[in-house]
Amino acid sequence: MWREKVRPGNRIFPNAFRSLRRGCRLPGDGGRTESGNPQRECRGFALTIGAGWISNLALRGARDILISPADAEPMTVHQAKICIGCWQQLHLPVPLRGVLSVPFRAFGIRPSKMNPNTCTFCELAFTTIMRARKVTTDATVMFADLRGYTTLSESLPPDAISGLLDAFYDRCADAIWEHDGLLNKTIGDAVMAVFNFPIRTEDHTKNAVRAAREIQNRWRIEREALVAGLGLAGSELGVGIGIHAGELSFGEFGRSHRDLTAIGTVVNTASRAQSAAGADQILVTGEVWRRAQPELADSEVRAYQLKGFPAPIELYAA
Repeated sequence: MWREKVRPGNRIFPNAFRSLRRGCRLPGDGGRTESGNPQRECRGFALTIGAGWISNLALRGARDILISPADAEPMTVHQAKICIGCWQQLHLPVPLRGVLSVPFRAFGIRPSKMNPNTCTFCELAFTTIMRARKVTTDATVMFADLRGYTTLSESLPPDAISGLLDAFYDRCADAIWEHDGLLNKTIGDAVMAVFNFPIRTEDHTKNAVRAAREIQNRWRIEREALVAGLGLAGSELGVGIGIHAGELSFGEFGRSHRDLTAIGTVVNTASRAQSAAGADQILVTGEVWRRAQPELADSEVRAYQLKGFPAPIELYAA
């Protein structure tokens, strides 16, 4: 049976949760800790939680719930038993569902709203987990925008607009999560997704393209019902998507209001590609086109003058 390795110097106590209640504080508690060292105590918090989880397993005899390293690979949103982000970054098994997740929920650790296969600990303790306020990583960024929303918002009642956005967000989230992406932001009538952080996948660019196509497919089905109910033309509810891949910065930005997100040229280019995309269209950059082969072998290419870029950029229709 596989067991988690404990690094030298990290001892596991059976009364882990009692120790946690006595001393450890949750990350983000104004920077105040019992030891005076936020990083050490937050790391201790994570190890204590992990220790409690392992102790729970031993007490319950739940050998069938222990996972092997292979089982910790990215799964669909409905199947992950542990936080994939914590597992890949810390090798720490944090249960997300079932009886074993109850003690963790008592301390505010639960599935993240950005991706239910990651947990809120990934968000709250990002600086400690990554040992930096931001990290540079290779990732793929996708923007998806609901075309015609601004015009419709002026003619439809608030309830109808709210229902429209809810349906759009849900279809996007389902597709993004099923391809191991992070739904990082909802910006009015658009969403921003990041692939390859914190869930690492070798084919993250292909996953982004597949998620984009899945968004289009699901939205076409959803749109039929919405069009009938709202009395609109189908062309008024198209989705434009832009994708770019490369090196970016991901982390906590801002001081008075912390924002966990990605920044950099990759993000800006993906956003501009989305702006250039028409309704029901996916536009990807040359970098995405190269990485996603052979899935984009037949894509048509065209030069676009994107806002903020001095020279035209070639974008491929996916």
